[in-house]
Amino acid sequence: MNSPITTPTPTQNRKADHIRICLEEDVQCQQVTTGLEKYRFLHCCLPECDRSDIDISTDFLGKKLNAPLLISSMTGGTEQAGIINRRLAEVAQQYKLAMGVGSQRVALEKPQVADTFAIRKYAPDVLLLANLGAVQLNYQCGVDECLRIIDILEADALILHINPLQEFIQPKGDTNFRGLFAKIENLCDKLPVPVIAKEVGNGISGKMAQQLISVGIQAIDVAGAGGTSWALVESERAETLLQRRLGRTFADWGIPTADCIISIREQFAEIPLIASGGLRHGLDVAKAIALGANIAGLAMPFLKAADVSETALQDLTEVLIAEITTALFCTGNKNLSQLQHSDSLQRIQ
Repeated sequence: MNSPITTPTPTQNRKADHIRICLEEDVQCQQVTTGLEKYRFLHCCLPECDRSDIDISTDFLGKKLNAPLLISSMTGGTEQAGIINRRLAEVAQQYKLAMGVGSQRVALEKPQVADTFAIRKYAPDVLLLANLGAVQLNYQCGVDECLRIIDILEADALILHINPLQEFIQPKGDTNFRGLFAKIENLCDKLPVPVIAKEVGNGISGKMAQQLISVGIQAIDVAGAGGTSWALVESERAETLLQRRLGRTFADWGIPTADCIISIREQFAEIPLIASGGLRHGLDVAKAIALGANIAGLAMPFLKAADVSETALQDLTEVLIAEITTALFCTGNKNLSQLQHSDSLQRIQ
């Protein structure tokens, strides 16, 4: 692998900062929650099934997953990120989970770090999602660049992450969000793989989902509020007092994850829907699916485990699978479809 350490670009430095801050600082939302705590499953004391009857597998964007789990987009572009991505890819392959990588903009700026994203060799059978910021379509990125990052990953789909708050607070952030709907429509029309719209922790409303779907977006990752606050992350990197203050003021900005899921699913019964944003265990995953998501994405739990070891990642995945399975067993649902169409989840607040 060519070393990505030599003469790091500003983007590489930012990626390294993001990993360090997420692992070392408290950058979780302080006041806003995911909204999932407002729901509780109705316990079924006689589920009329054996544990072996429980099937938590699903299909998403044409790929079979053994569990409704996405290892959410996190990192890439540095040596540490390359190690983390390899570990994540290996556990995704072992358990047949979906996986996204962090923004691949750095691989366009510095092609020698592309290997930190080239994980298909570790995960030959899983759903892999390439990733680029939607705003980069206004900064010299177009169809050709998107094809390049899809090729680097041998990806099954492309995530366009949408992050106006983060870019506004970020030192030297890219803040020209004009005309992006038209560019996204062109991209969706030209690319050979589905395009997924994803927020980064502030949520996608039903109204915004409608506009995104109307221009060709084929799946939505709500990435709602209640987990990692990228406003807080950027405040930790602030170069000025103004940036630091903005990050702290808007630390709890956004739409709770549960609200995003409900508002989008009520309008669009068939759109492939990913729930992410503050999900921390398998019970959160089960609640999100009961609310209407198809699969659920987790980032922080996987990042922390990947930073420790491959064994820690395997242990985490085993726990998540067991938690989801337990939720189905103790509500008397044998599979995810039954869970979604049951009345097992009740609002308590």
